[in-house]
Parts: sequence; structure tokens; C-alpha cells
Amino acid sequence: MQTNLADFIKNTREGDEAEAILRACVHCGFCTATCPTYQLLGDELDGPRGRIYLIKQVLEGAPVSAKTQIHLDRCLTCRNCESTCPSGVQYGRLVDIGRKIVEQRVPRPLPQRILRYVLKEGLPRKALFTAALRAGQLFRPLLSKPLQDKLPPMRGGGAWPQRSHARKMLLLDGCVQPGLAPNINAATARVLDALGIELQRAPKAGCCGALRYHLNDQAAGLDDMRRNIDAWWPYVEAGAEAIVMTASGCGVTVKEYGHLLAHDARYAAKARRIAELTRDLSELLPAFEQELARRVGPVEERVAYHPPCTLQHGQQIRGKVEGVLRAIGVDVRLCADAHLCCGSAGTYSLLQPELSLQLRERKLENLAETGASRIVSANIGCLTHLQAGTDTPVEHWIELVDRALAAASRD
Repeated sequence: MQTNLADFIKNTREGDEAEAILRACVHCGFCTATCPTYQLLGDELDGPRGRIYLIKQVLEGAPVSAKTQIHLDRCLTCRNCESTCPSGVQYGRLVDIGRKIVEQRVPRPLPQRILRYVLKEGLPRKALFTAALRAGQLFRPLLSKPLQDKLPPMRGGGAWPQRSHARKMLLLDGCVQPGLAPNINAATARVLDALGIELQRAPKAGCCGALRYHLNDQAAGLDDMRRNIDAWWPYVEAGAEAIVMTASGCGVTVKEYGHLLAHDARYAAKARRIAELTRDLSELLPAFEQELARRVGPVEERVAYHPPCTLQHGQQIRGKVEGVLRAIGVDVRLCADAHLCCGSAGTYSLLQPELSLQLRERKLENLAETGASRIVSANIGCLTHLQAGTDTPVEHWIELVDRALAAASRD
């Protein structure tokens, strides 16, 4: 795609990157076939190719309107289009650049500004979010139905293992996951402990940076990333083998630290090293499939697995969760539209509730058709979003492995 960048962005880091991405696009339109919002709305501007044209116009200096902002806001950033694109167009990076410029030029209505401020200042702060969550759970009957649906019941996290092992790995605790589903990280620690790996937490680490970054407060998002690098670096120097991600949404962001901080002389090298060490949990467990199969009796249960977009499209990881679960005898089913987003997409379900709910209902219908008694996934946003729309239990896949190990140890 030919481009003629405007002076305000020409010969800048972001301009050079955007121009390279735009030039890779050959207008083929394959991306529209797998874009969830295009499928729902049928508008070219609500598909990747149309949004690429809009961003191109912005970068070339065309007037920016609220209409442009609306079409970019409707994008889930699921990156399904990247999996489909035969030319390797890095759409996710392009849309971040475009949204940042549009945000600077198109003032949002006051209610939108307030909501976005609350989200980007409240959600990344684990203590504040957890306190607000507990208050909401306590007064749940007094809240509106939409708010009640967003609040899962209180859950315990279970015991964290106390044994020490020669093999050590770091865990990103996360910001909302410890409050919403504390058992996920505890279950991960117990499973790895059983496999001879000690999981450590860096107290000063926090939100991965994705929340603020994707709400167009990119400077604050980068600061979150720098804080995490500082928190993790002593453990890396002490020999931590990997940084384990139990939320694929965090994992895809941390794996991009090297790119996102490449311009920062102080952090570029460390950011690259952090990205290299980062592993989704599903990348670690396949090495232990035979041991898990030996230690765990067949788990005779059918589950429907929803692969998060941040895992299958963002990180390009497919088949690993299914392999681990099948190794311990679980009957794993994928639904008809397994490649499509469930509608959670970070804060999307709060900012675009109508589209989000349509996508969730479609996803839950297809998951139900598998006949599974349980739904498992690999990202806290997907888990919470799906559970709000169904009575079928929804959990992280590692919790299923943890229960199976615990049951085997009791037998």
C-alpha cells in the first residue's frame, strides 16, 4: 500500500513502523472473513482493511473525526486478522499507533473520559481493585443486573506451596486476576511444585502495562513495564529460568516489551531479555505430559476449551493446552468458531457492551453444542466474561490439572 506520511509523523520511530506495516498490506481482504466486528456489522470500516485505510488517512494528514474514532474503538484488537493475513501485516501495532493519534485529536464526551479514567487508574492497582471488588461482592444484591453479572462470587485461592526447589521461575501475579480468581496462580504454583519447580513472586511487580497502553495512555503503560522489569531483574540475575504467565493477555504484552521499549536506552536490553524469558504456562507443561499422565489417573470429563485470542493470535500458540489436558485423559472439545473472540478483549466488554454481549452469546451457544460439562480457558478476561453469561462452570485449565494431581495424591 503506497503511503505519503504527513510531516508530523514522517521520519519518526512510529511513522517508520507504521509506513512499513502499511506497505505490507496488499488490500486482499482475507482479514475481513475472520474479523468478529465485520461479521456482526457488515461495514468495511469495521473490518481490518477498512481500519487500515482510516489509519492511513490519519497518518497522511487527513482530518480526523469522531467517526474515525468510533470505528477504531470497535476493534477488539483480537489480532485474528494477523493469523489470516498472507502478507504478515502487523495490524495490532498499527492500530495502537493510529488510536494514539486519534485520541490526541478527537476530544471524547465527558462520560467516556470519566469511564476510561476510572478503568486505567483503578484496574491496574491490585489492592484498590480487589478492595472495590470485595465491596461490590458484599453489596451485590443492591447493584444493577449488568453490574451483578460482572461480579463473580468470592473465591479462595488455596494453599501456596512452601517447598524450595533448585529450579525456580517467576510468576506475574497480575492486577485483576488475584482478586477475581486467586486460585489460578495458587494452582499453578502447586502444579509446578509437584513437578519440581519453585514459583516465585516479585512483590513490586504489578500490571503488565496492557491496560493503560491499550486505553491510549501509552506513556503510563510503558512506566508499568519499566516497573516490572526493575522488580524482576534481581530474580533474573539470580537465575530464574522463566517468567510464567497464567493470563495470556499479560503474556502477549510482556513478550512485546523488547519492541515497546526498544527506544529506551536504559531499558532496551533488559526488556529484550525479559521478553525472551517470558513463557505462557501452556508452553511449559507439555514437557511434563508423560509425567502428568503417569501420576494422574484418566480424568473422565468432557470440557470445552476456549483458546483466548491473545494466546492463539497474539502469541501464535495453538494445541498445547489441549495436548496437556488430553495427556491426563480429559476429553477436550473445541467449538465451531474456536478462532473467534468471545467479546471480552480487555476492557472492551465495558466500553463496547452491545457488541461484546453479542459475541459472548454466539460463543456460549457454540460452546454448549460441544456437550461439555465445563468450559476452560487461559485468560482471566475470557473466564470472567463467559461465566457471567452461563451456569456452566468456567475455569482456568490449570485448575483442572491441579485438581487431578490432588485427587491422585489422595488415592
